Amino acid sequence: MSFRRALALAACGLAGGSVLFSAVGVGKQPARGAGGDAETRSAGAPAPGLLLLPPAAASCPAAPGWVERAAGAGGYWDSNWDRREPLALINRKKKNEETGEEELASRLDHCKAKATRHIFLIRHSQYNLDGRIDKDRTLTQLGREQAELTGRRLASLGLKFDTIIHSSMTRAMETTDIISKHLPGVKKISTDLLREGAPIEPVPPVSHWKPEAVYYEDGARIEAAFRNYIHRADAKQEEDSYEIFVCHANVIRYIVCRALQFPPEGWLRMSLNNGSITHLVIRPSGRVALRTLGDTGFMPPDKITRT
Repeated sequence: MSFRRALALAACGLAGGSVLFSAVGVGKQPARGAGGDAETRSAGAPAPGLLLLPPAAASCPAAPGWVERAAGAGGYWDSNWDRREPLALINRKKKNEETGEEELASRLDHCKAKATRHIFLIRHSQYNLDGRIDKDRTLTQLGREQAELTGRRLASLGLKFDTIIHSSMTRAMETTDIISKHLPGVKKISTDLLREGAPIEPVPPVSHWKPEAVYYEDGARIEAAFRNYIHRADAKQEEDSYEIFVCHANVIRYIVCRALQFPPEGWLRMSLNNGSITHLVIRPSGRVALRTLGDTGFMPPDKITRT
């Protein structure tokens, strides 16, 4: 029996911009053989009666130029995402004619990371939203209590933390000061790269629209923070490291998307509580794992906020 059917499929590619395609069935069902099964068609050929439409109507916005995308279909993993793959660190044209491949293997081994990096991304505690400028946006009393709880939680892990790198904004600095009391001897480093901002235009869009210039200015800086701090260990690092970054929700959400090679435009689909802990692991191979996202299970329910 003849029939008509219509099927529309739309997808935004993870790499290199947007893709939109539609397939519309306009013909009959494929003929069946004697056994009742559909007759086999050549691999890769479209189903009979399907009309493939060009990607002219793509609606997903192209990513800004500072966000690099791996070429390929969804599910593709770029092993050299941090530009620290051993082959990317050596000059392959420079070759000893006598030792050949043996020397290449030695050079590659010299460039390989040996240690695992554990990165703890901490969102600042609750702060005074009425402050007109940054120095007035200090922690509330509840915020100070949240930072105490976060500091105790980090200390209870029994890890040898190497550094605390924090945003130079007031609420992040105050959160760091309280946390550091529970981690004596851990060096603190301030940076403007981790300041709060709008990393990239979110998809789907939000009602409180931000001008394109804001994404352009903040986005490049936050991307710079990602490239500067989120990568596999240096080849000279012998032992696993444990580092704390105290910053902001937008920055953390963007970093998580980039580190996992998820579409960075999806950063706003996640939500982080004040004082929460997000734990990223970067293996020597460059593989990345998300151990926890926005954990506040160590806080009593009445201490949890998301402002």
